[in-house]
Amino acid sequence: MKTAVIGSTGYGGVELIRLLAAHPHFELTKLISTSKTGEALDQAFPHLRHLGYAFSGLNVDELAEQVDLVFFATPAGVSGKYAPALAERNVIVVDLSGDFRLGEPEVYEAWYGKEAPPRTWMEKTVYGLSEWFGDRLPEAQLIANPGCYPTASLLALLPLLKEKVIDPAMVIIDGKSGVSGAGRKPGLATLFCEVNENVRPYKADRHQHTPEMERFAEICADSPVRIRFVPHLVPMNRGILITLYATNLNNYTNRDLFDLYCETYQNRPFVRVLKEGWPETKAVQGSNFCDIGFHVDERTGSIVVMAAIDNLMKGAAGQAVQNANLRCGWPEESGLTGIPLYP
Repeated sequence: MKTAVIGSTGYGGVELIRLLAAHPHFELTKLISTSKTGEALDQAFPHLRHLGYAFSGLNVDELAEQVDLVFFATPAGVSGKYAPALAERNVIVVDLSGDFRLGEPEVYEAWYGKEAPPRTWMEKTVYGLSEWFGDRLPEAQLIANPGCYPTASLLALLPLLKEKVIDPAMVIIDGKSGVSGAGRKPGLATLFCEVNENVRPYKADRHQHTPEMERFAEICADSPVRIRFVPHLVPMNRGILITLYATNLNNYTNRDLFDLYCETYQNRPFVRVLKEGWPETKAVQGSNFCDIGFHVDERTGSIVVMAAIDNLMKGAAGQAVQNANLRCGWPEESGLTGIPLYP
């Protein structure tokens, strides 16, 4: 199947190139970058000089004739303009941005501050958290890849909500992300001297991933869910660790939680449930795994759940390839069987 990556000069884009170049079923046909049109790939990424690709400009009509599948690794506001035209021409689209995740134009514009995509496509886009919504993927024309924080958070949260283990009225999620989550575009906040030896919260209670988490949490809980989410930037290249706090309504024990998570994810190859200990970002680096650990605090009547992912893999490119595999009828592990990097 011939594929293209639009937005192929960012961290998510180059991770897609790495995965697709070695994929057993995809043929990486075009790399599209409006800022680097005509330049060789190795000018942006010297470590990929052996691949011999060059960047092309974007022409939707030509692209629709040349490829079967397109990945958008673009900032918010880009795929909303171009993805519907490709999907209408029977090109499968996997969008790594937030343009199609929220379902309602008004919600998107309120949280992203950009003009929303067409309502019809926002409503019929399939959300690509495959462990929970994978049954809809085989018929999807446009797939909204989940955000990095929502991927880790929802994989940790949804089993608790579905079984009504916790109080949905107040879920607290503390998130910590490596600097690559901010993208490759240079800025003051991501300079070495600003990040090194520093941990900094940002967008507290107003991060655009909050409505995404609440939307799909409510679908699984079948009730209103309120999430208080505070993300932090930490001085590492890649990785996300979320810590979730909620009230234990049904006196679940550690053993109960272990059984619940194991049963929920027993046939999901990329979720690893820890019987003891806590997840850590180093244990998933470079892989498509999500590690989940938990603890019942009997003294306070609360539950603590942690989840770790690589933000560029399970939080972006790896999950996008996983969704494309399922859409095309291939094993979801195809091209994703690499084990975590260590040290």
